[in-house]
Amino acid sequence: MEQRALLPDDPNPRERDQPPVAFVPTPSAAYRQHRKASQLLDQPGAPRGGDEPQRADVPLPYAFGARVLMWKQDPSVLDMGTRKAFLPGIVLAGPRDARIASGTPGIDAVEPNAFGDFVTMPDTPQFDAVHTFAVVRQTLTMYQRALSASGAEMPLPWQWNSSIDTAPLQVFPYGLPNVMNAFYSRTQNCLKFGDFVPSGQSERVFTCRSFDIVAHETGHAVLDGLKPYWLLADAPPQTGGLHESFGDLTAIFLALSQLDQCEAVVAQTKARLHDKTFLADIAEQFGLALGSTTGLRNADNDLTLSQAGTQVHAISQVFTGGVYDILADLFAIERNPALEDDAAVLHRVASWLRGLVLRALVAAPDIAATYADVVNEMLRLALEDGKPESYTASIRQQFTVREVVGAPDVANDAADDGPLPGDAVPPTPMPDGVPPLDTALPGKPMAPPCRVHVRLAAGVCDAPGAQQDRRACCGTMNLAEYYNIERLLDAEAQALARWCAERGRNGPAGEEPVLEQGPGTAA
Repeated sequence: MEQRALLPDDPNPRERDQPPVAFVPTPSAAYRQHRKASQLLDQPGAPRGGDEPQRADVPLPYAFGARVLMWKQDPSVLDMGTRKAFLPGIVLAGPRDARIASGTPGIDAVEPNAFGDFVTMPDTPQFDAVHTFAVVRQTLTMYQRALSASGAEMPLPWQWNSSIDTAPLQVFPYGLPNVMNAFYSRTQNCLKFGDFVPSGQSERVFTCRSFDIVAHETGHAVLDGLKPYWLLADAPPQTGGLHESFGDLTAIFLALSQLDQCEAVVAQTKARLHDKTFLADIAEQFGLALGSTTGLRNADNDLTLSQAGTQVHAISQVFTGGVYDILADLFAIERNPALEDDAAVLHRVASWLRGLVLRALVAAPDIAATYADVVNEMLRLALEDGKPESYTASIRQQFTVREVVGAPDVANDAADDGPLPGDAVPPTPMPDGVPPLDTALPGKPMAPPCRVHVRLAAGVCDAPGAQQDRRACCGTMNLAEYYNIERLLDAEAQALARWCAERGRNGPAGEEPVLEQGPGTAA
């Protein structure tokens, strides 16, 4: 009898003998580890959605953006590790785009794979170049989106950009060999990251691998393009504190712009943001390398301005801590696990707060801005956004206990219950829960009172002529270019020139003075 072919929908399939369990190969632990590393480098399949409309001016495959492999936090935060991320814009070999480029000379340009993606092996120069570029790109995009969402769209130019200079920010992942630091330089148009071997250890630490450090330095670059006078060392201490704090807040906001990191924070803290979490520890690996048990800075702190003095490192933590406490308050206000996932709530709340802080900084004075200036702008913008009283109450409370703001400068005539002007008739009393009737418009309910922000007075202020102490800050805050130190060197050089001129020393020492020859002097 002829054996019939076995089809997938055959109602009577033949039974097949299964091999003994011993014959089924079981992957060893070493092989599983190898397979996990290899999967990071697997080439993805062809993208779906080929029929979707494409931008006519962007050739394939660049129209689809690029996938990258990167650290999602510091390498020491094992819960996050390396993951693939998507950059929706055009990314060319380097990697580079219109606003950010890999610095040269530096790491050789990293070429994209066949699908236009940058997926490379971790702990290699190519991976470090891709990771650093990706964090800078995500940071710039995050703040561009924050302004666009509020109707204040702008490209966020770098400090040197103009109508005739659109040069990108250059990124040097290995720009400071054997240096325990990183910095942003406006004169060099770049970010540079150091690497070093901690004392008593053998493994080298690369600051470019720190998600927090790269985001922090990029924050300096973004803010310098908006407020170029704030980075100068002769500004008041609180102005310097705003710059350093914005770097730390950038690292926190960038983490919370990504849903997987929000989920990790919620799981780590059980939705209690004041429990210990990698989110509040800034640059954990760097801090551990320096012998600390936490990161370089802790955002979840209780510092006040009177405790910080003129030390910019400490002053910055006052503002960072206030914003972190507001984040925790707003998350608690909005949290409702029965209706919305906690990670989604944290992502949404952080997105609004990120935009609020950035818009408040933009609205603050261009020169000598204080913490009270920014906090008052935050309160004004929160009211304009139509946020509930609980939001503004949190902002006032958290910055009042930190001695940033105090009592109102003037009485709030829009919110108090004082006498009505002129001969106005008070509204008709109504039962609880029913809006009062407007006596001027019979039958119409009274409109709710207009909420107007009344500026709060500053709490602790910088002393007149106070100088910033930047010694414990990042490399950016300690660069000579922000101290105008060249004027001191020029002054010393000019004093030397005057001394030589007064003594007739118009050439190198030991040379005979050159005598001017008259018309009748023999040659």
